[in-house]
Amino acid sequence: MTIEHPANALTEQLLDPALYANDPFPLYRTLREEAPVAWCASKGFWAVTSHALVNEISTDPGRFRSGGGIITDEIGVIYESPPTMMHTDPPAHTRYRRLVQPSFKPTEVRSLDADVRAMAQRLLGDVPLHESIDFVHRFSVPFPLQVICSLLGADTEQWPRFFDWSEASIPGTGNMTDEERGQHQMEMWEYLITLATDRRASPTSDVVSQLATAEIDGDLLGEPELAMFLIQLLVAGNETTRNSISGGLLALAQHPEQWEQLRNDRSLIPSAVEEILRWTTAVISFMRTATHDTTLGGVALASGDPVLMIYAAANRDPAAFGPTAESFDITRHPNPHVSFGFGTHFCLGASLARLELRIVLEEMLDRYTSFEISGPVELSPSPIIAGIDHAALTFH
Repeated sequence: MTIEHPANALTEQLLDPALYANDPFPLYRTLREEAPVAWCASKGFWAVTSHALVNEISTDPGRFRSGGGIITDEIGVIYESPPTMMHTDPPAHTRYRRLVQPSFKPTEVRSLDADVRAMAQRLLGDVPLHESIDFVHRFSVPFPLQVICSLLGADTEQWPRFFDWSEASIPGTGNMTDEERGQHQMEMWEYLITLATDRRASPTSDVVSQLATAEIDGDLLGEPELAMFLIQLLVAGNETTRNSISGGLLALAQHPEQWEQLRNDRSLIPSAVEEILRWTTAVISFMRTATHDTTLGGVALASGDPVLMIYAAANRDPAAFGPTAESFDITRHPNPHVSFGFGTHFCLGASLARLELRIVLEEMLDRYTSFEISGPVELSPSPIIAGIDHAALTFH
C-alpha cells in the first residue's frame, strides 16, 4: 500500500493539459525540492524530478523496464507487439537498435551536412525581413520533416502529410478528434509499409531499404516490426527537433545579449546547441515500470509500479547544473542534460538533431543581425512533447 506523501497532491497537476500550455517549471521545482519521488494517486504512478534519480532509472533496465509502457496513458495497456522500439527492453531492444544504428552514427550524419544545409537555406531564403511571421510553421515544422522524408527516401514535398501523421501520434498535440487521429495513423501505417515493401523489392541506400532487407535470426522483419521502426523514425525524428528549434529561437529572442555573444564568437555554437537542448527539453517525460520491489531516493516502490521520469525537471536541477540551473546560458559547461534520455534508450537521432540545430544557428548567423518576439506565442498542452504551436518572430 502506498503511503501518502505531503507533497503528493501536487502530482495531480501533472495531469492537467493547462499546465503544459503555460509554465510547468514552478511545479517541477516544488516537486524536486519537496518530493523528488512523489506518488500520483489518481493515475497510479511515481513522478521523479531529480537529475540523479532520472539517471538512476535510465541506467538500470533490469530494475525499471520499458515494456510496461512509456507514457502514463499506457498504464495497464498490453500490446500484441511493441508500438515503438522505445517500448522494448534488452535483449530485444539491443537487437533492434543494432539494425538501425548504422544510419545514425555520427560519421554518417556528418555526411548529410550539405543536403540538410540546402534544405535550411531554401526555407530561410523565403523568410522576409522586418515582417512578423509565424516562424514555427514557416520553418520549424517543414525543416526537420523534409530531412526525415529525405532519410526515409520519401518525397520531401509530402512533408505536410507527414506533419499530420506525426501530430496524430502524440497525445495532446494537434486539434483532432479521436476518429481523425485514428485515420491519420492508419494512413501513416499503410504508406510506410507500402514504402518498405517497394524497397524490399528494389532496395536503394535509404534507411527504409536498410530495414526492409534486414534480418533477425535469419528472418526479415514482419509488418508490425517494420511499422514500429518507421513510425518512430518519422515521429521522433521531427517532433523533438522542431520544438527544440522553436524553443531555442524563443530563448535567444528573450536573451538578445546571448544572441549577440554568439554573433561575436561562433565557437560557442556547440555549447549553444547543448543549452538549447537542455532549456527546451522537447521530450517532457517518459515512463518505466519497476520490475520488482525496490527503493528509489529512499522511497519504497512495489513491483509493477509505473515511474515517470520528468526530464524537463531534471534539466533544471541545481544539484546537476548549479545555481544558474534556471537561467539560459549558451556558455554552460559542462552540460549533462538528459534531453536525449540516458543509458540503454539514449536517443538514436541525437547526432542528427545536433546537426540540424547547428546548421540552423549557422545559417541564421549568416543572415540576421537580430530578431525579436513580435506577437503571440502558443504552447502545446501535450504532457509528452514540449511543443510550441505558434511563435511570431521578426527578423532583421
